[in-house]
Amino acid sequence: MTAVSRPWPSAILFDLDDTLWPIGPVIEEAERRVWHWLEQHAPGVAAAHSIDSLRQARFDLLAREPHYHLDLAALRRAGLLDAFTACGADPGRIDEAMAVFAAARNLVAPYADVLDGLERLGRHCLLGTISNGNADLRAIGIDHHFKVSLASHSFGSAKPAPDIFLAACRELGVAPSDAVYVGDDLLLDVRGAQQAGLRAVWLNRTGSTRHLELGVQPDAICANFDELIAWIEQGQP
Repeated sequence: MTAVSRPWPSAILFDLDDTLWPIGPVIEEAERRVWHWLEQHAPGVAAAHSIDSLRQARFDLLAREPHYHLDLAALRRAGLLDAFTACGADPGRIDEAMAVFAAARNLVAPYADVLDGLERLGRHCLLGTISNGNADLRAIGIDHHFKVSLASHSFGSAKPAPDIFLAACRELGVAPSDAVYVGDDLLLDVRGAQQAGLRAVWLNRTGSTRHLELGVQPDAICANFDELIAWIEQGQP
């Protein structure tokens, strides 16, 4: 039987970190900047901790209080509050440290194919984002591409829960079956979107075969935006 091709979807929704830009080096640099700020303005905290120990303390806190998965900035703030309190530092200055982190966290560099790809896709369908992170699209300078942007910390639910995917579709006025979600995480992005009724593309820039190990079958696997656009133009069979 010949597969029936589909027209362009009404909407394409994207994950952000490690889908539109690499995030690991950005977070590392942001944490270094916060560390230098601590050395100058909260030396007791800097003397008692390293970047690694503060990171491990956040992991431990997250394990004890998993609700922080909804808001990673709140997790970071809580971790600093614990460190400041233990060292007798002024917790009133935590906002300054968080501002240092936020400014550096948004100094992302989109992958080379992203900006042109968003322009091309936006000529044909509505675009949106769904993220569990804390990127500020306005600060980054790409918010104009997207009709809707949902983040778990403000929405109150995180991927892979279906309600955040469904809410984005409602805001765009499209049925989940007429939307495509694109992300790098097989469980949060691909499986989560599919369970909400969207088609899901695994943006697999590294050539990983982990989907086989996890038993996740994306609707398409693309290495970059050119392949994503080609799959859409060919009718997403």
